[in-house]
Amino acid sequence: MPTRFASAVGLCILILLLTIRIDVQAQLRLPKLISDGMVLQRDATLKIWGWAKAGEKITIRFNRKTYKTVTAADGKWLLTLPPMPAGGPYSMDILGDTQLMIKDILIGDVWFCSGQSNMVHQMNIHDVTYAKEIAEANYPQIRQFWVPSLTNLQGTQSDLPNGQWKAAVGDDVRPFSAVAYFFAKKIHSAYKVPVGIINASVGGTPIEAWTSEEGLADFSALKATIEKNKDTTYINSLTRPGLTRRAPEPANRPAPPVDLGLAGATKWYDVSYVPKGWHPINVPGYWEDQGIKDLNGVVWYRKEIDIPASMTGKPARVFLGRIVDADELYINGKSVGKTTYMYPQRRYNVAADLLKAGKNVFVVRVTNNAGKGGFVPDKPYCVFAGADTVDLKGTWQYKVGTAYRPFAGVGNPAGGINAQNQPTALYNAMVAPEINYAIKGFCWYQGESNAGKPQEYEGLQVALIHDWRNQWKQGPLPFLYVQLPGFMDYNYQPTESNWARLREAQLKALSVPNTAMAVAIDLGEWNDIHPDNKKGVGDRLALAAMKIAYKENLISSGPLYESASIDGNKLVISFTNTGGDLTTNDGEELSEISIAGPDKKFVWGKAKIDGNKLIVWSDEVPNPQYVRYAWADNPVNPNLYNKEGLPASPFRTDQ
Repeated sequence: MPTRFASAVGLCILILLLTIRIDVQAQLRLPKLISDGMVLQRDATLKIWGWAKAGEKITIRFNRKTYKTVTAADGKWLLTLPPMPAGGPYSMDILGDTQLMIKDILIGDVWFCSGQSNMVHQMNIHDVTYAKEIAEANYPQIRQFWVPSLTNLQGTQSDLPNGQWKAAVGDDVRPFSAVAYFFAKKIHSAYKVPVGIINASVGGTPIEAWTSEEGLADFSALKATIEKNKDTTYINSLTRPGLTRRAPEPANRPAPPVDLGLAGATKWYDVSYVPKGWHPINVPGYWEDQGIKDLNGVVWYRKEIDIPASMTGKPARVFLGRIVDADELYINGKSVGKTTYMYPQRRYNVAADLLKAGKNVFVVRVTNNAGKGGFVPDKPYCVFAGADTVDLKGTWQYKVGTAYRPFAGVGNPAGGINAQNQPTALYNAMVAPEINYAIKGFCWYQGESNAGKPQEYEGLQVALIHDWRNQWKQGPLPFLYVQLPGFMDYNYQPTESNWARLREAQLKALSVPNTAMAVAIDLGEWNDIHPDNKKGVGDRLALAAMKIAYKENLISSGPLYESASIDGNKLVISFTNTGGDLTTNDGEELSEISIAGPDKKFVWGKAKIDGNKLIVWSDEVPNPQYVRYAWADNPVNPNLYNKEGLPASPFRTDQ
C-alpha cells in the first residue's frame, strides 16, 4: 500500500511539473532583441513577434495606434507595423492573457554589424588609443545590442539566450565594437537620428560559418559538410573519449616535460629565488631571433626594474605589448596578470602597495606552442603610475623552463571539431534570430580566416551578400564591408600574396549592386592582426554608407582599378573614384608599383600621374603587359590616393 501511495504521489508531482512547464512555455514572450532601449528602423515596415499559447489574442499599442493578431497553433505570433519617422523615446504595450511593456524605444537607423575579431574588438580593448573618446562618451541615442557567441550545427534558432540594448554613455560604451561605434557616431552626427547597432561577430571565424544553408546551396563540398554535421552521432563520436583523430602514440612516449621554473621548492618568480645559469636576451623580440633555435615550450624572463619613489603607493599599469603565445607576469613574487593567447595587448593593473622604491623584480613566464615565441616588437613596454613612466625595453635575463618535444601526430590532438568554423554554425545561432528585425543595412569586417584560400572567397562573399538580403526580405539592402588592411612582414621585392589575392576577391564583390568597400590598406600594423586604428575604419564605412544608403553626392572611396591599355613601352591604367584626380599622400613618387612582360616576372616600375590615369613603365620591361599595385601581405608604402584623401585599393591586371 505505501508503494502504491508513493507512486500516486509521484505521478501527481510529475503532472504538476509538466503543467507548470507547459504554462511557462505558453506565457506571452518576446525575443531578446525586442526589449527595453531598442532602436527600431525608421521609414520601414516593422515586425514585432513572439510566442504565447495557441489561439491567444495579442494586442500591441504603440505610438497611439493599436494592432491585433491571434497566436498560431505552434505558439508563434507576428504583427506588422507601418513605417514611422525617426523619434522617441516611446513605450510599447503587448497584451495577451498577460501584459508586457517595452520602455525607452527609439526610432532611427539600425545596422547589422558582423564579422570576426576586428569587428568584435571593443572600445575597452583600445582604451589607451581612445581614452578621450571613452571618457567623453555621452550618446544616449547610439545603442548596441551585443549578440552572444553561439553555434548551432543542426538548424536555425529562433531566439537568443540573453542580450540587451546598451547606450553609448559612460562606461557602457566600453563593450561597444570600436569599428561599429565610430561608424554609428559619424552617422548619428551627420543625420541627427538614433542609431542602433546589432553586433554579431566572433573572432577567428570564416565567412561560410556566417552563411545560411540556403546561401551555400551552390557549394557542394560545404553542403556535404553541413549534412554530415547535422548527424549528432557523428559529432559526438568526434569528442567521445578515446575516439580522437590523432595518430597512435608510442607506448614509451615520455610524460609531458616539467616546467623547472615551477618544479622546485623555490619558484623562479619568488623574491627569495637566486638566479643561476640565466642568459641575456632583448625585450621586445622573438627568442628564435636571439640564439634560441626552434624552441616550443616555456621561457622565463627576469629583470630588476628601478622604480622611483614617486610611483609607489598608487595604482600602476604595466604594458607588455603583445606576447606569443601566452604569459603570466609576476612583480616582486606576486602574480599580476596573465593572458592565454597571442592576440590581446597585455595591459595589467598593479595594486598600489606592490611597487616599492628602488629594485623591483619583474618576471614573465612565456609559453609558446608553435612558430616564433617571445615579445612582439614595435609595441609599448613600460610601467607607469601617476605622471611617471619607466621603460621596460632592453636587456633581460632568460632561462628555459621546459622545451616541448616534437610530435608527429595528425589531426586535432584534442579530437572533435571547432563548431564556430563550420558552415552555417554562426548563421544558425547568431544571425537567424534577427532576420525579422528591420534594418538599414549591413557592415561586414572579415576575411582574415579565409586568407589561406583566397580563390574561394569571391564566390563566398557574393553568396553571403545575396543570402542575407534574401533572409531579411527588405530588398537589396546596402552592404558595406572592409577590405583587409596591411599585416605581416614587409617585403621589399615584388612577391605573391594570399592576403593580396583575398583583397582582390573583396574588390570584385563590388560588382554586386548596392555594395561599398572601405579600403584599409594604410590602417594596418605589421605586427598586429588587430590594428589599433579602429576609428579610421569606422569613419570610412560611414562615408560608404552616406554614399549608397543615404544617397549623398560625395566621394566615398579611394581610386579603384578600372582598366589597362598598352601604349608602346608603357601601360596606361584607368580608375574610377578618382574624385579631384589622383595624387600621392606624401608628395613623393608613386611606390609599390610593379610591372611585367608576357613572362609575368614582376620588377619594380616607374609611374607618373596624368589626371585620373597612371602611366607605368620600366627600362627592364620593353614589352609591358601587366601591372600590380600594393600587391603584398603588407605593402611598405602604398601612397596612391585621390585628392579627397582616400587610398586606392590594391590591384593587379594579370588576373
